[in-house]
Amino acid sequence: MKVSVIGAGNVGASCAEYIALNRIASEVVILDIKENFAEGKALDLMQTATLNGFNTRISGSTNDYAKTANSDVVVVTSGIPRKPGMTREELIGINAGIVKTVTENVLKHSPKAIIIIVSNPMDTMTYLALKESKLDKHRVIGMGGILDSSRFKCYLSQALNVPASDVQGYVIGGHGDTTMIPLTRLATYNGTPVSGYLDGEKLKKVAADTMVGGATLTGMLGTSAWYAPGASVAALVDSIVNDHKKLYTCCVSLDGEYGQKDICLGVPVVIGKNGWEKIVDFNLNDEEKAAFVKSAEAVRSMNKVLSEMKTA
Repeated sequence: MKVSVIGAGNVGASCAEYIALNRIASEVVILDIKENFAEGKALDLMQTATLNGFNTRISGSTNDYAKTANSDVVVVTSGIPRKPGMTREELIGINAGIVKTVTENVLKHSPKAIIIIVSNPMDTMTYLALKESKLDKHRVIGMGGILDSSRFKCYLSQALNVPASDVQGYVIGGHGDTTMIPLTRLATYNGTPVSGYLDGEKLKKVAADTMVGGATLTGMLGTSAWYAPGASVAALVDSIVNDHKKLYTCCVSLDGEYGQKDICLGVPVVIGKNGWEKIVDFNLNDEEKAAFVKSAEAVRSMNKVLSEMKTA
């Protein structure tokens, strides 16, 4: 299986590294517009192959999309990352043009590829990629919900003081500091509700910490995080190329599910060889439904900005 990663920055390189370390694909191509940058990242990673025991072939290219030909999965990380104090929404003007161009070039050489969008604002960029590509909706996936859910489970495990692997939880809705919805009611510790171990105030804090998880790291690092985003992409790619049928929260096109249409938003989906295969209904309560509607409205407002930019 061949995976191409567009963008050789921290997130893109981390994606390639985790895919290789976990032996997910036989070939990874990294592409970037900066001269020799992707080539350098690829060579550096290949020099770890014997040390880490992987056989994945990693190569880099400066803006030559022909090198990505016949990719099974293409990961789009291109665009400027967030800086401290910057919201994901503020990236829309710059990153929209980048994602549009990347999608067009990718599909010229890999028309059957499944596209994974990482670029922010992720929900709107996923919507853009779907509309511009005219691909079957199951082949365009936004990664954000997997990352948000991993942060949610991290904060839950810390609050519970238990291994993260014993905790399950999902974050739905938009991939934004005010639009994501950590489902504390449905979170579990070894199959039992976490509400039996954490009181309401602690659960509210976990949810609040999750929602600003990305902004917290941006403030600490001076740029967007990359380890957890890279691992999130690798997990998603793994479920696709190996047809694992894993249940993840991903940003996908809704057509009546969860009461929404003509929007890409984070919901629980089964991921397999054909992309996202089905949406799972979590039977939200009234409060969660209201939060989901509010999240959808916020994402639609960003999509509207995108539409207005295109007609300006």
